[in-house]
Formats: sequence, C-alpha cells, structure tokens
Amino acid sequence: MLFYLGTHVLSYCKHFEYVFISIKVLRRRKSDFGVNNWIMDSGAFSDIVLNGRFSNSPQEYAQEINRWSNCGKLEMAVSQDYMCEPFALEKTGLTIVEHQGLTIKRYDELIKYTSIPIMPVLQGYEPIDYLRHIEQYGDRLKAGMRVGIGSVCKRNKTVREIVDVIEPIKKKVPDIRLHGFGLKITALKNMYVHSLLYSSDSSAWSYHARKQFNSPNRLSEAFWYINKLNSSKNTKPHQFSFGNEVGDIEL
Repeated sequence: MLFYLGTHVLSYCKHFEYVFISIKVLRRRKSDFGVNNWIMDSGAFSDIVLNGRFSNSPQEYAQEINRWSNCGKLEMAVSQDYMCEPFALEKTGLTIVEHQGLTIKRYDELIKYTSIPIMPVLQGYEPIDYLRHIEQYGDRLKAGMRVGIGSVCKRNKTVREIVDVIEPIKKKVPDIRLHGFGLKITALKNMYVHSLLYSSDSSAWSYHARKQFNSPNRLSEAFWYINKLNSSKNTKPHQFSFGNEVGDIEL
C-alpha cells in the first residue's frame, strides 16, 4: 500500500516520497514548490461542511490542476465529491442519492478540462450506499483505475467500521485500486485493511503535533509518523523520507 503524507506546509513536501496536498493550501501560494510524487485534494470536505457548496466550478478547479501540474509529479487530482455523513447532508439539505449524483456530475465535468488523471470518489454512508454508487458510475470505473472511498475519515473509530465499508466494495470491483482518505494509524497498520487498499493518506501527524507540542507544523512529528507506520511487523506502507530522521528538525 502506498502511503501519502497529508501536509499543509509546502516546504516539507521535498522531504517525503509521496504527499497529499489540498488545493486550499495551494490557493495561498503563487510560486512553484519542491515536491516529489503527489496527489491534489479538491478541498471538498471544507467546502461542503462550511458552505454547503463548492467555492469553484469544475472548470476553475481544472485550471488550478493544470497550473500546479508542473510541480514534481502530480499523479492525479481528487474529484469534487459530496460527502454523505449526516452533518454534510444537513448542510446541503439533500439526500445521499442526490449527493452521489452530484459527485458523478462533477467528475464528468472535470475530466473535460484537464489531461491530469482525476480520481473518482465512491460516496455513501452504509455499505449498500457505496455499492449503489458503483452501479451509478457504470463503465466510468475501469480496471486498474484508482478510486477514492469517501465519508470514512470521520468514522474510523474502529478498524471494523473501515472494513465494513471497504470489503464489499473490493468484492464487487476487485480490479480497481482503492484509496482510503484520512485513515487513522490503527487502520493503516491493520494487515487486512492494508490488503484491501492500494493507497491511503493521513494528516494525523499534524494533529498529534498540535496535541503534544502545541505546534501543528512540527516537521519532526511527520518523520515520527512515517517511522511509526514503517515499524509495523505486519504491514509496511510504501513511503520514504529523505535525509532526516525523527528529532533532527525541531520547529
């Protein structure tokens, strides 16, 4: 499983092999930045939860994707999906089915305006919802395609909750490569979850740094997080850091 370190500090990107960066962070910057392999996130969670709608159109988002694609290797950008947790539905006043339809509509629009691969996102809340969304996508989902699983980051209190969502998806479409958004370290180090996913991301190191040191920008915590994942006896997510070990840099 590939692991992408989520970060809001662009100067840190060069230290890691794979990173996950929100378009919200990039909008505060004008110049290029150093990065290796990365995925761009659409900022969907904050847009929907705060405003109940996206702050930019698919065409505008595609323009941003194209602008930043010359930095490092932009592997893909996450589509503008509508999450389906109850608080998100309350914000928009819509149903799960409507959110699923809007998610596909945004995906269809976005791929018209960029040649960078777009990661479609499966949305739902109960396992049956995700299976229905697969049917709605139809032949858009092709063998080998990387596909995100939405609305899980706020529900991974236990590994069982994650498995209950991912396992039926993997059984229904075993030939797509699944990405887990914002999974906790207990799930990332679980052998079975590890086997179901092609890739995942997390920004939990920043939360830990804020909680332990009152500093969400502590780079040594990012190194610590990667080392903790790599120390697992059963699973070793594929991720490297370059030139530094935990404790070398204090911010």
